[in-house]
Amino acid sequence: MRFVVYGAGGVGGTIGGRRALAGHDVVLICRGAHLAAIRERGLFLRTPAFERTIPVEAVAHPGDVHWTGHEHVLLTMKTQDTESALRDLELAAGTAMPVFCVQNGVENERLALRRFERVYATLVALPATFVTPGEVIASAAPLSGCLHSGSYPGSVDATVTAVCAAFAGAGFHALPSEDVMALKYRKLVLNLGNGIEIITGESGWAAQGAQGEFVDAARREALAVYAAAGIRSTSPAEYVERVTAFYKAAPVGGVARSGSSTLQSVQRGHQTTEVDYLNGEIEMLGRLYGVPTPYNTVIRRVATRMAAGGEQPGSTSIEALNQMVAAIPTDRPA
Repeated sequence: MRFVVYGAGGVGGTIGGRRALAGHDVVLICRGAHLAAIRERGLFLRTPAFERTIPVEAVAHPGDVHWTGHEHVLLTMKTQDTESALRDLELAAGTAMPVFCVQNGVENERLALRRFERVYATLVALPATFVTPGEVIASAAPLSGCLHSGSYPGSVDATVTAVCAAFAGAGFHALPSEDVMALKYRKLVLNLGNGIEIITGESGWAAQGAQGEFVDAARREALAVYAAAGIRSTSPAEYVERVTAFYKAAPVGGVARSGSSTLQSVQRGHQTTEVDYLNGEIEMLGRLYGVPTPYNTVIRRVATRMAAGGEQPGSTSIEALNQMVAAIPTDRPA
């Protein structure tokens, strides 16, 4: 198999690096200083178990890839970058290759299916850090994370089975899953705290106190929206059993991972975020199905504004967010 990892930051770098170490033919598509560093020195992959510099082919654009017709494309960029990436991919390589959406949220598969004949959904549960060009930190052990996959919108075929086997051979828990979107909808609920990190600078994944209450309210809104829309998500217990039971976040070089990949993007100077496709997905569904979502609305609006303006995390308090929520009418979706 030949894998083209498109958007090789934290997640893509971890997957591409581990696959290269497992002997797969891998091409990374990335940009800027990260691309320059990988070309010059290789990809430096750090895990709780090892640190390795990996020689791997890296290019700036799908048009720079030598397409053979045997590639499997792994999309690993943030959702706000997916549409332009898919356009470039189609123009460079056509529409026949299998495209795996190894991304958070549930919009990427819809975008890909507009252009490509064979689209696959992959749950990505993989704690990784990308801050330094040329270096990726994979902060999980004993496996680097979970990458269950299935055909979109829901089935399993020979391609899924082969790619999951390749994932598993490279240090991930990965099973073919007909209900992969139910897993991704559960992961979306968990990711609704990512925007809070942009706002407060504190953890949104396992938030506590007033921040935890705010994130919990956003997650309850998501479950209410799912119920109204007839969307199935796996239960928290099933998610643990199938996903998080197989790895744990662990320090690398004595340092624990801090901050979601959403926050990392902002720290690298990005002015757009995937919050529009996390909390924004719940906000959109709420409008479609008549469910108020003021907590998700406030997270999305404030995080989007702060990232666009380069504001530092911590400049808006939870008390201020609660006041914004109270100002949104609850007799109609926000």
